[in-house]
Amino acid sequence: MARFLLSAFADEADALLSGQIEALREAGIAQVEIRGVNGKNISQLTEGEAREARAMLDGAGIRVSSLGSPYGKIGIEDDFAPHLELMKRGLEIAKILGTEHIRMFSFYIPAGKKAEEYREEVLARLEQMLDAARDAGVELLHENEKGIYGDTDDRCLDLLTAFGGRLLGVFDPANFIQCGVKPAEAMRKLKDHIVYMHIKDALLADGSVVPCGMGDGSLPELLSQMALRADGMTLSVEPHLAVFQGLENLQGEQVRHKYVYPTAREAFAAAADALKETLKGIGFRPMEGREGTWIR
Repeated sequence: MARFLLSAFADEADALLSGQIEALREAGIAQVEIRGVNGKNISQLTEGEAREARAMLDGAGIRVSSLGSPYGKIGIEDDFAPHLELMKRGLEIAKILGTEHIRMFSFYIPAGKKAEEYREEVLARLEQMLDAARDAGVELLHENEKGIYGDTDDRCLDLLTAFGGRLLGVFDPANFIQCGVKPAEAMRKLKDHIVYMHIKDALLADGSVVPCGMGDGSLPELLSQMALRADGMTLSVEPHLAVFQGLENLQGEQVRHKYVYPTAREAFAAAADALKETLKGIGFRPMEGREGTWIR
């Protein structure tokens, strides 16, 4: 039996944690990739605020699949010491929130410079982050992101193999498309290192984000591949869909983009529904009695 566990960046539905919980419950999702809490980034939460968030999530039966952190999302030439200390605080927040996973990045490369010139510095910084995470019993999950060292499939593979399995991979199809990389080709290279997926599709023509299965990200193919080798993998919905307040007052012909929504909550629901429809299309169904678990 193949299983997927659904999660989501619920701060795209509502800035308030109470609203995020409502959106998750409405979508039938029992995990959250926690990034924004009551208007504050997860990296800025106090320990007290993290405990309050944990109590609310526990009360709603929602667990934290990962911290959607900004660690590693600074320039490679920026001062690293304070950023490392911020990341170490994040390890404590992860413990309080009951997750062993932190999503992170591999540093922005200066415009006009070649990423390869900074490889050794990237590896040295990641080594320090990995050492701190190991001591805290936390796993770091590297996400491909446009403009960082690990933005292409080849450089992601370089990072994920450099540390002997200590650094794990988050696969974001839309981010690869925005870097000119075809997700299906990237998955063939990276599949043995991927433990977590962001569900975000996009169009090759202009990089615009669209619901799962409606772009050029080959989501049905990617999910079928993962179903064969990664039982229990988390799929984290990251909508990034266009929201236009007042959309309901426009005439249909005035709306150029097909995937624009009147509210953030509706955009979130549409993204979650699109993932579920894609899963149904490849033979998955909700597991009875286990909200947010889909099986085949």
